[in-house]
Amino acid sequence: MSLNGRISELASKHRQLDEKISEKQKHPSTDTLELKDLKRQKLKIKEELRWLKVS
Repeated sequence: MSLNGRISELASKHRQLDEKISEKQKHPSTDTLELKDLKRQKLKIKEELRWLKVS
């Protein structure tokens, strides 16, 4: 996979996680551990995107 392809794939996953987090935050019964895990995944992708864009 090309660098641009990988960046596009990660950007898409980042957006999907953002939408999922937003949706989960609307419900008061959301599991806080699950929410933290989703945020951690999103941050990891963001860091990888930043690293790939600099390379």
